[in-house]
Amino acid sequence: MSIKTTHDVTGLDQLDPGVHPARDAVHFRRILAARQEIAAAEQELRDAVKAARDAGESWTVIASALDTTRQAAQQRFGGN
Repeated sequence: MSIKTTHDVTGLDQLDPGVHPARDAVHFRRILAARQEIAAAEQELRDAVKAARDAGESWTVIASALDTTRQAAQQRFGGN
């Protein structure tokens, strides 16, 4: 039987219990959840822009939906 371990990327393994007393991690979990939601929303936005381009929409139309300039939209999403 082997046990798989993973490196803790949260930084919690670096906390010193003597300096940082135990407390509810509700805020920490909320921050992590919000970061995951941002990543999912960013992926959805990239997918939506790609679908719009694949359907023939212009960078001007996409930029209008993004409330930015055509050049900014193309720079941000043009390579995707």
